Amino acid sequence: MSILVNSLTRLYEAGRLTKEQVVDRVKKGTITEDEYAVITGETYEEKDV
Repeated sequence: MSILVNSLTRLYEAGRLTKEQVVDRVKKGTITEDEYAVITGETYEEKDV
């Protein structure tokens, strides 16, 4: 797992990053849909916005 995904996971779990912010990262191409699932524990769906 990348350093970015590890960092985002820690921020998400600490409540310093919202699910919407993680979705934005997927839309921008910073992370993949699979990495979204690792960070949030949920499957990425377009309607999650």
